[in-house]
Amino acid sequence: MSETGGTGTGAGRTNAVLSKLSVVGDLLMLQIVFLVLSLGIVTLYPAAFAFQRVLPDALSQEHPQLLRRFFRQFRWAFPRFWLSGLALYFGSIALAFGLIFWANANGPIRVVALVILIPLTGMIVGLYLSALAVLPAAPEDSTPKSLFREANLFLLRRSLGVAGGVIGLFTWFALVSQLPTLFAIGSGLVPALIGYWISRSRTVPAKKDSPDVSI
Repeated sequence: MSETGGTGTGAGRTNAVLSKLSVVGDLLMLQIVFLVLSLGIVTLYPAAFAFQRVLPDALSQEHPQLLRRFFRQFRWAFPRFWLSGLALYFGSIALAFGLIFWANANGPIRVVALVILIPLTGMIVGLYLSALAVLPAAPEDSTPKSLFREANLFLLRRSLGVAGGVIGLFTWFALVSQLPTLFAIGSGLVPALIGYWISRSRTVPAKKDSPDVSI
C-alpha cells in the first residue's frame, strides 16, 4: 500500500513538473514567433494582440495547436489594428524621446515638462495594459474604438491593479536597459503576462444598495 502510494505521489510530481515545463516551452515558442513577426513595424502590435489572445490557452494547456491559433489570431488582429498600432508605435517613440530630452535639459521648464510627460506616459502604458487585459475576451467584431472603450472602462474599474502593472512594466524596462539580452526573452511575453495578471486581479465587490425605508 505504501509503495503504491509513494509511486503514485512520485508520478504525480513528475507529471506536474512536465506540465510546467510544457507551459514554459509553449510560452518561449510564442515569444520567438512574436519576435519574428514584430521585426516589421506594422506587424508589431497585431502580433502582440495575437500573443495576448492565445496566452490563456498556453497557460491552461487546454487547447493544442497553439501556433495555428496564434496565426489565426494574428490574421484577425492585423486588418483591425495595424493602423492604430502604427500610430501607437510612432507616438511611443516620440514620447520616449521627449522624456530623454527633457530629463537631460536645464532650467525650470524641464521640471514642468517632466511633470506633464511622466504621468502622461504612465496613463498611456496603463491604457495599453488594460487593452491587453480585455483582449482575450474581446468579441470577433472588435474595432480600435470599441477596444479603447473597453480598456478605458477596465482602467477605471481596476486602477490599482493597472498601476501595479505599470510599475512592473517600468521595472522590466529598467532591467532590459541593464541586460539587453532579456529583450529577446520577454519583449512580448512580459507585457502579455502583466496584462493577464491584471485581468485576473480581484475587483472590489460593489456594495449592495440598501433597501429603501419609507419614513
